[in-house]
Amino acid sequence: MPHGPDTALRLMIVDDSVEDAEAIVSMLRNAGIAVRPLRPASDEEMVEMVGQQAIDLVLAAQQGKTIAMDSVLQLVKSSGKDLPVVAVAEHVDDAILTQALAGGVRGIALRHKPQQLLSVVKTEWTDLDARRALRRLEAQVRETERRCDALIESSRDPIAYVHEGMHIRANAAYLEMFGYESFDEIEGMSLLDLVAPQHVEGFKQLLKSLSKGEAPPPRYELKARDLDGNDFPAVMEFTSALYEGEPCLQVVFRRQEVDPELAREVEELRQRDQTTGLLNRPTFLRALEDAVADAAQRQAQYGLLLLEPDHYQRLLQEIGLDTADAVLAAIAERLRGVLGPRLEDGSAQAARFGEHSLAVLMRGDHTVTSALAEGIREAFASHVFEIGERSSVITASIGGVQVGEKIASVTQVLAKANQGVQSSIGVGGNRFEIFDPSAVDRAEEERIQAWVGRLREALDHNRFLLHYQPVISLQGEPGAMYETYLRLDAGAGETVPPLSFLQIAEEHGLLWEIDRWVVQRAVAVIGERVRMGRPTTLLVKITQASLVDEALPRFIGEQLAAHGVDGSQLVLQVPESKVFTNLRAAQEFVAAVAKHGCRVALEQFGAGLDSFQLLSHFDPAFVKLDRSFMEELPKNAANQKRVREIADKVHGLDIRSIAEFVQDAASMAILFSSGIDYVEGYFLAPAGPEMNYDFE
Repeated sequence: MPHGPDTALRLMIVDDSVEDAEAIVSMLRNAGIAVRPLRPASDEEMVEMVGQQAIDLVLAAQQGKTIAMDSVLQLVKSSGKDLPVVAVAEHVDDAILTQALAGGVRGIALRHKPQQLLSVVKTEWTDLDARRALRRLEAQVRETERRCDALIESSRDPIAYVHEGMHIRANAAYLEMFGYESFDEIEGMSLLDLVAPQHVEGFKQLLKSLSKGEAPPPRYELKARDLDGNDFPAVMEFTSALYEGEPCLQVVFRRQEVDPELAREVEELRQRDQTTGLLNRPTFLRALEDAVADAAQRQAQYGLLLLEPDHYQRLLQEIGLDTADAVLAAIAERLRGVLGPRLEDGSAQAARFGEHSLAVLMRGDHTVTSALAEGIREAFASHVFEIGERSSVITASIGGVQVGEKIASVTQVLAKANQGVQSSIGVGGNRFEIFDPSAVDRAEEERIQAWVGRLREALDHNRFLLHYQPVISLQGEPGAMYETYLRLDAGAGETVPPLSFLQIAEEHGLLWEIDRWVVQRAVAVIGERVRMGRPTTLLVKITQASLVDEALPRFIGEQLAAHGVDGSQLVLQVPESKVFTNLRAAQEFVAAVAKHGCRVALEQFGAGLDSFQLLSHFDPAFVKLDRSFMEELPKNAANQKRVREIADKVHGLDIRSIAEFVQDAASMAILFSSGIDYVEGYFLAPAGPEMNYDFE
C-alpha cells in the first residue's frame, strides 16, 4: 500500500451499531492504519458530512436501517465526489452480490472476516489514491503537452511525429525543409514519399522492423526528396513517443550538406565528454531513461553504478589542481579497461556524470551488477595511476541500483545510487553499496525472524526492563503512583522502546508471554517498595491477547500472594478500542481481577466513536484521556471543551481521570481547572529506570 504510517484514512462508517463501527475502527488501527472516523446518525447528517468534510471511503452496512444502503449510494452519487462505497455484509450470496454491484457498490466486505475486510479497505483506498494521482498526472500531462507542442513548433530542428509510417504532426521547420506551406499538405502522407527512390527499399525494411516493436536505430542516413523533386543528403533520428495518447515515433529529419563521414564524427563528438572520452551526461541520461522504461514495460533488468574517487580534494592538493583533467582521464581509462568487451558489444555504457563522478549502465541482474561493482573497486584499489610525472593509488566509492519494475523511475534510481555513493564515502571509501528492491523484501523477512528470536531470548533470559513515570494528583490525593513502560535491554546501557517490536510480537503470538513478564515484574517491584516502607501503585499496560486470556487473573492472584502485595496497588490498563471489540471478555476480566482487589484503567479514552456509551457497559476505576487532546491544548478550544466534558461525566460515575503527555504549565492550569484528577508527562518528569519522584 502506498500510504505511509502517518497518512490517515478519512473513513465514514454507516452502521446502526456503534459497537460494530468501533470494532471496524479498532481492527484498522491494529493493522497500522491511522483512521479518522465519522459516523452519521441520519440522512441529513450524512449529507452535511459528505458536503463539508474530506472523506476517502464509506463503509456502509448492507442491511442498515437508520440509513439504508440505497440512501447511502444516492447521497454519495449526488455529491459528485469520487467516493468509493464498500458494503459491509454478514454473508454474501448471488442475490446480495448482484444487488450491491448493480447499485454502485465498489466492494463487499464480510463483517466477521477481519482480514478480508481489511484487504477490501486497503484495495479501495489504494485504488482511490491511484485515481486521484492519475487525475493529477493527466492535468500535468495536458500542461506538459501544451508546452512541448509550443516548443516543438518553435524549434529550429525539423521534427515530425509518425504513426505506422504516416505523418500525424510536423513543425514549421520540417515543412519548410521539404517545401510545404502547411501541415494539411502532408497529413497522412507516408514517410516513404519523402525518401529518394534509391533508398525506398531499405527504408521499407526499417519501417517493417519498427512496426514489429524493434528498437529504432539512433540515426539513419539516406537521401531525402523535397516537394520539387530535389534530392538532398539527410540524417534521421528516431525516438519512441506518445502523441495524443497513441504510441508513435518522433523523427528529427536533418539536412546533411557535409560529408557523411564527417557528420558521423561530429555526432560522435556531440555525445562524448572531451576530457574522458566517455559519454557525456545528457547522452547517458537518455540511455538511462530508455533502460528505466524498458524495466517498467518489459521487466528487463539493468544495473546502474555511480562512482567517485575517494579523497578527491586531498588528491588534487597533493598532485596539483592543474592535473584535475588528467586525474579524471586516468580514472576513465581504468574504467574502460574493466568494462572492456561490455562497451564493445553494447551491453554496458560509461559516462562522465559529474565534475569528478563517472557512471556505468549495464544489462543484468543483481549478481551481474554486484560482480561488476566489485571488479571496478578491485581494479582501482590494485592499480597505480600514472598522472603526468606523478603516480598515485586511487580508490573508489561506488553506489549502485538494480533497476527493475519496482524502481522504474529515473529520479528514484539516481537518488538511490547517489545515496549508496555517499554511504560508501561515509565509512571510509573503497567499497560499494548496491540497492536491490527485491532484496529489501528478503531483508525484511530476515529482520522479522531476527526480532522473533531476540524476543524469545529476552523472555527466556529476563532481558526486559521496566521504566517508571510518576502520575501526580492534582487534587491532593496522598500516595505514590507510577506508570510502567516496557523496554528491551539492548546491552551497553541501551534500551529499545516497545513500538519497535510489539507488532512483531503480536503477529508471532508472543504478546501474552510479554504481558505476564510485565505483570510479574510489576508485582515484584510493588512488593519490594512495600518492604522498603514506600507503598506504591503501578499502572501496567496489558494487551488484547491477555484480555481474553482466562488464565491471567489466576496468575495475577498467585503473584500478589507470592510477594505479599495488596491487589489495589496494581492497576491494569486496557485501550478503549480493545474493550469495544472484546466487551464481554473485558467485563469478565474486570470481574475476575476485582476478586484479587486489582483495578482497571481505560486508556486512550475519548478517541472512539462513542466513548461514553462504553461506560454504561464497562466500569473502570480510571480513564486516561487520549494523548491527542494534549496537543497544543492551550490553543485548542475544542480540546479544552472535550477535556472538561470528560472530567465532568466520569466524576459523576465515580471514575478518576488521568491526563498524560502534559507538556507545559498552561496545560497544567487548564487540566486543574477542568477537574482532571491526575497528570503525567515530560513537563513533570520523564520516564526512567528509578522511582525517585518526591510526591510530598
